[in-house]
Amino acid sequence: MTPIFFLLFAAVAVFSALMVVLQRNPVASALYLVLSFCSLAGLYVLLHAPFLAAVQVIVYAGAIMVLFLFVIMLLNLRKDVEAGVHRTARQLFGWLLGLVLAAQLYLLLRAPWGLGPQGQEPAEAVQAVGNTQAIGLRLYTDYLLPFEVTSIVLLVAIVGAVVLSLRQGKHEGIEEAP
Repeated sequence: MTPIFFLLFAAVAVFSALMVVLQRNPVASALYLVLSFCSLAGLYVLLHAPFLAAVQVIVYAGAIMVLFLFVIMLLNLRKDVEAGVHRTARQLFGWLLGLVLAAQLYLLLRAPWGLGPQGQEPAEAVQAVGNTQAIGLRLYTDYLLPFEVTSIVLLVAIVGAVVLSLRQGKHEGIEEAP
């Protein structure tokens, strides 16, 4: 039964990831990204990592996507679709990028598959303390700096969105609150 669910979640993840890229409407693209995150959470459940599945849904499909949708709607991307680089140049760049990604996929599929590096903790030690505690210990000891840098990047994104909205409000004649 697990292979059937794996194929189902994998197919939904691939389809939704393609729709993220192929959609012209940024809001629809963001909603397909939520579907992709949820199917990835299903894959985590199949790997017996329910904590990671819950974090995937709560943090990414919940909080991060709300931030993305806020920024998309705040920037009003529909107004600036044809401004900037000419349409032909954008299409050429898109095709070149697609060819580079196809070449990388070919090289990935041609190489022998590896499982990646093994964790430092043996499986018995992880099972003794539990997945959640093992992840927390690793996250807040060895990976504390990348964790904090990620939070700073998200904070900068929020401040940037607020600054852009204030700047846009001045151009449209909207007064700032004192």
